[in-house]
Amino acid sequence: MQGLLKLSGLIDDINERIGKAATWLILIVVVISAGNAVMRYTANWSSNGLLEIQWYLFSAIFLFCAAYVLKKNEHIRIDVIAGRLSPRAQNWIDVFGLLVFLLPMVVLTLWLSWPVFMNAWHTGEVSSNPGGLVRWPVRLLLPVGFFLLLLQGFSELIKRIAFLTGQGPNPLDKEKGPSAEEELAAEIKKHQVAPEVADIVHMNHEMVEDHEKEGDRK
Repeated sequence: MQGLLKLSGLIDDINERIGKAATWLILIVVVISAGNAVMRYTANWSSNGLLEIQWYLFSAIFLFCAAYVLKKNEHIRIDVIAGRLSPRAQNWIDVFGLLVFLLPMVVLTLWLSWPVFMNAWHTGEVSSNPGGLVRWPVRLLLPVGFFLLLLQGFSELIKRIAFLTGQGPNPLDKEKGPSAEEELAAEIKKHQVAPEVADIVHMNHEMVEDHEKEGDRK
């Protein structure tokens, strides 16, 4: 089990680094989107390539951060009943969910998405839009993102089994520290990159917190 826990820690570290790096893509998407809009309304110029790169980057953010969010235990849960159970019962439910739902779904998606990428690679598939981009990079995002999610699924399974056997802490305990939005805003301000973007990130975080508090009151 100690060897498996070291492997789990390695997987966690990889997805932590990738997830934090992927958050910077949000800033890039905002800059590209704003620049494209300004050029469209001031110079009457736009590009399908700029539009498509935004879709590519959004896909990368979603897929590369999926494992990171699972590692942080921040995926949406419908735990009206499970939330009232003991930590051991909650972890047993997670073990069942990982083995029966998450891991098989991820393996199936990997199996189905890889041939799609290979076909785009071999055929040199290009967007049908004038000035559009090649398709294989965005096709590759799906198997890569789900492979990272598969690794994180195994890591979460290891941590839950370790807890259930008394060899590790409860992985369902929330990590203390700044949220992902707060970390991103701090990094932006530290590098003095678009302070107004940092303020928007803070505002979004406050809106999410207010919404959660309102939901708790209801």
